[in-house]
Amino acid sequence: MKNSYMEQMYREAGISPQVYAYGEAVWNSLKSRWEEIDAISEYNQMKVIKAMQKNRVSEACLMGTTGYGYNDLGRETLERVYADVFHTEDALVRPQITCGTHALALALMSNLRPGDELLSPVGKPYDTLEEVIGIRPSRGSLAEYGIAYRQVDLLADGGFDYENIKKAINEKTRLVTIQRSRGYQTRPTLSVLRIGELISFIKKIKPEIICMVDNCYGEFTEVTEPSDAGADLVVGSLIKNPGGGLAPIGGYLAGKKECIENAACRLTSPGLGREVGASLSALSAFYQGLFLAPSVTANALKSAVFAANIYEDLGFPVAPDGKESRHDIIQAVTFGKPEGVIAFCEGIQQAAPVDGYVTPEPWDMPGYDSPVIMAAGAFVSGSSIELSADGPIKPPYAVYFQGGLTWQHGKFGILKTLQKLVEKGIIVKDFDRRNL
Repeated sequence: MKNSYMEQMYREAGISPQVYAYGEAVWNSLKSRWEEIDAISEYNQMKVIKAMQKNRVSEACLMGTTGYGYNDLGRETLERVYADVFHTEDALVRPQITCGTHALALALMSNLRPGDELLSPVGKPYDTLEEVIGIRPSRGSLAEYGIAYRQVDLLADGGFDYENIKKAINEKTRLVTIQRSRGYQTRPTLSVLRIGELISFIKKIKPEIICMVDNCYGEFTEVTEPSDAGADLVVGSLIKNPGGGLAPIGGYLAGKKECIENAACRLTSPGLGREVGASLSALSAFYQGLFLAPSVTANALKSAVFAANIYEDLGFPVAPDGKESRHDIIQAVTFGKPEGVIAFCEGIQQAAPVDGYVTPEPWDMPGYDSPVIMAAGAFVSGSSIELSADGPIKPPYAVYFQGGLTWQHGKFGILKTLQKLVEKGIIVKDFDRRNL
């Protein structure tokens, strides 16, 4: 296809010739990065297929159950598949887990007891966990059940403060929570290697500590997972990476058998545990979504790398930068003013196949301490493996971009954000004169 036809198509979609040419120059400079991402995707694709074949996934596994959900072949097989993909003893994968925060709360509340202490050695957790823990008072928090919390902030360079981590671990420390992704921060995302180093350090001090990793946004971005590096529990959402854009709801926990059994009894009821919980009609999407997840995650990574290079080249602080290795699908761009965050989100929304005509606005969302703007014209509501962006309207006024079921959609979305920022005068750039 001639470039003129493609340029015309983008022009009809609202992208000016100057913005299109700029984007093409950046995209074409990244071919070697695409090869690296595709190699990781291929490895993880084979890992998923191997797990499905080993556990004899059949058409009967896709049917689902109703009522109590006893003897749900598809549910039980899927949990064995997840355990094999993550190389763990067991897994819990359920539509009854409503979101990533719920999955994390379930893991914490089922494996901590009154008098225990929870430690975060990587600084402040994601905003919605503050009320789960009780950092911000909330009904039913861990604090209300007599579970204490302690945190050790990262060093200024993003490194672990090993000296103070050692001091923080005491006889009451029962569980350590490690957030892999950056959340609404600009600190580095943690690689599996770095997570493994931290877990090893903690286990040498107190071997019986449960090390839990919030794996949201990180699955399939590397050839290994935190469970391969010593994590006792890895936790995530199915409407992020592992659901492949098809899972309509759900979350997972994978890890030590005792930890998973504790979670199952908390999710349903003591005495019932994992034996109940109908899968209804969700299983087909769960299986097919997991099958597609390595490829979909690769598309989201390509979109994130493209965004980093676009905005870094324009002089905006980005994290990770355009050349760094990737350990999650999130790309942070700091604009320094709310207008930049809002314009970026408007561009993402205008690129959406669903609700593309809607204008996102900041609002006071439950679980957050400031207004948040979210852009996501998604087939699954709130799915952040689909093209989406969000950010709190507070300093440093950074937007967090993620997702893209196809790289073509991710590319279009980023060009749309750039077009919106140019139209609003937030970016003033003569793209014709740029030395491409």
